[in-house]
Amino acid sequence: MARMKKFAICLALAVLALSTLAPAQKDRDDGPTSYLKFLVIKDDNGKPVRSAAVIMHPVSGHGKQGHGGMELKTDQEGKSEFDGIPYGKLRVQVLAVGFQTYGEDFDIDQPKMEFTIKLKRPQGQYSVYDDHAKDSAAPQKPEPPPPDQKNQKPN
Repeated sequence: MARMKKFAICLALAVLALSTLAPAQKDRDDGPTSYLKFLVIKDDNGKPVRSAAVIMHPVSGHGKQGHGGMELKTDQEGKSEFDGIPYGKLRVQVLAVGFQTYGEDFDIDQPKMEFTIKLKRPQGQYSVYDDHAKDSAAPQKPEPPPPDQKNQKPN
């Protein structure tokens, strides 16, 4: 019986301790929120990108990405929207098949914000093993001397 009484007292103290900590937590739902609209288009022709993943993460004051986040998908017109994003820094990443990944941090500070994101096609990588003689910026190789001058020795 004494064991049960000690257990009940410990349990009551634990609940009391946890209940005093709960109000000290900072709840992001207390502040103002924003309604965000995204338009994802192709950089080369301005056509919409459908089924692109728009990923949003909160960013701390130190620039570190916070836990949690949300992923949206664009519709056939390349549009996506969400209401209820708290004010502050927000990291937005956009991923779509056949395009470079887009990423940027934004300051959310208005009740309604719209973003147009232009996705680029992947670029070729530069290699020292490729022939760059066709490039206009590449230095030109000196031409070899004519065949009749190769075997002549200077006097």
